[in-house]
Amino acid sequence: MKVLMFGWEFPPFNMGGLGTACHGLTKGLCNQDIDVTFVLPKVVGNADITSSHVNLIVAENINIRSLKLRAVDSPICEYVDSASYSDAVRNCLEQSGKTSQGSVYGKNLFEEVRRFAEKCRLIAMHEDFDVIHAHDWMTYWAGKKAKEATGKPLVVHIHATEFDRTGDHPNQLIYDIEREGFHAADKIIAVSNLTRNRVIQHYGVHPDKVTVVHNAVEFTTPPPDAIKNDDKVVLFLGRITIQKGPEYFLHAAKKVLEVDDSVKFVVAGSGDMEPYIVELAANLGISRNVLFTGFLRGSDIDRAYRMASLYVMPSVSEPFGITPLEAMRNNTPCLISKNSGVSEVVSHCLKADFWDIDMMSNMMLATLNYKTLHQSLQENGKREVYSFNWNEPAAKCVSVYRDVLNRHYNNR
Repeated sequence: MKVLMFGWEFPPFNMGGLGTACHGLTKGLCNQDIDVTFVLPKVVGNADITSSHVNLIVAENINIRSLKLRAVDSPICEYVDSASYSDAVRNCLEQSGKTSQGSVYGKNLFEEVRRFAEKCRLIAMHEDFDVIHAHDWMTYWAGKKAKEATGKPLVVHIHATEFDRTGDHPNQLIYDIEREGFHAADKIIAVSNLTRNRVIQHYGVHPDKVTVVHNAVEFTTPPPDAIKNDDKVVLFLGRITIQKGPEYFLHAAKKVLEVDDSVKFVVAGSGDMEPYIVELAANLGISRNVLFTGFLRGSDIDRAYRMASLYVMPSVSEPFGITPLEAMRNNTPCLISKNSGVSEVVSHCLKADFWDIDMMSNMMLATLNYKTLHQSLQENGKREVYSFNWNEPAAKCVSVYRDVLNRHYNNR
């Protein structure tokens, strides 16, 4: 079976969990003998665009008569919005020494998404594949165009809805694109029951059309120079946005420090709320105990987990959340938001409502100060996380592919 997959993130071109998920899922699909061609725009930079397990295509300068592929420099990533898109374009132009956009970039985010969709339509007309698989709203137009051009069945994958990203204040245009993609698709894959319910409730989709496939985690070799640290360290690692709840993390941190002022809190990541969160730490009077690392990549992520005594994910709305699995993989206990998809499937961690900073601070203190609890979370979490590998989600995706293909051929 051959799958044509559209996405905006794929390591090393990723800023968050979507790229990590796509990388793990495609590896799992290859283990199921599925041939994957992954189409994405090339971000600014000179990184090698090759992969050992998928055929990576970068969309640019394609004509109808022959398939000519060249890199398209694009500031788009999965977590950009209209305002930050304009800033990203301006930064790219400054780096390249250009003074105007010309025809390189779309005039706005939605024009860029539409431009990518048209290139994907042309790629689909020249590629050999059985099923189209599109990840999140920026690729839904691409998936729909490819389906219209080839008649092949379309599966759309929803990792986070616009309601998740905006705290239930969706951008109408993005919502419309999501809804259009859901209704154009033959099948929808949601990363959790939480996300499935949102798709059904907010987008008018029949429940039978939405299948849940929980995410997993890749297992890596621990860094040889894993940090040994006797300090009590609590880690937040993720995008610093309203969706991830970093302000609740700091408010809980303040309550912890009122009891034990030796605890250190690490905020690893970047995002639109970063200046506000830095200022909040100062206003709360805890900046001496809070360290901001910026965005981490590669082995630095594992080192951060292994440095921490406890990992906290206080997300306001988390469709799934791979980071707790990454923490458990690194032998680090976890405290996670009940409002997350991963809480549906993980047992050996602490869980609290994101807004309940009293409960979170109490759980932090308990984990840091009671060795028996800390050790139990470590040992049982490490054992549990090994049941989360990408082969199982991949097998479920293959089942979805077979279902849409059977319906496709039976209806011809």
